[in-house]
Amino acid sequence: MRTTRLLGLLLIPLAFATPGCSDPKPQGSVVSESPKGFKEFFDIRIGTENARIQVAIWPAEQQQGLMHRRDLGPNDGMIFIYKKPQVMSFWMRNTPTPLDIGFFDAEGVLQEIYPLHSFDETSVRSQKPAKFAVEMPRGWYSTHNVRPGSKLDLAALSRAVAARGMKPSIWELP
Repeated sequence: MRTTRLLGLLLIPLAFATPGCSDPKPQGSVVSESPKGFKEFFDIRIGTENARIQVAIWPAEQQQGLMHRRDLGPNDGMIFIYKKPQVMSFWMRNTPTPLDIGFFDAEGVLQEIYPLHSFDETSVRSQKPAKFAVEMPRGWYSTHNVRPGSKLDLAALSRAVAARGMKPSIWELP
């Protein structure tokens, strides 16, 4: 009898702890997807050309960049985003794929393009402060007639940053 009474006392709290059958999400709420990772590609237009771009935001991602990569497609690249315009410097440590780098100002206008040579640890610096740097396979800019003055699609970049789970406004994106 004591065991039955004790068991009954233990089960009473469980009856009140079980969740109800109603939907816990209020009507009209939006459930966001899991944030996309660093290796995810996003369609971002540069000038009139579409490119598949990986978005490097955090310092660890920017330090990794395209190191050790041999798998870039002809329209694949990586964008490096900074909070404020600055003179930038890039090198090709542990990077086997020859690249070109374009430096863009805060309005997304391409200012400069430079070749980057495989495994070359010589720094390539922007001449002007830039907010974005986009690495693409060697020759991509010239092949696609993307020249200084071409624009980066900042709205698409903003969507990519949001898909990465971050607020675009942190990087002063639309």
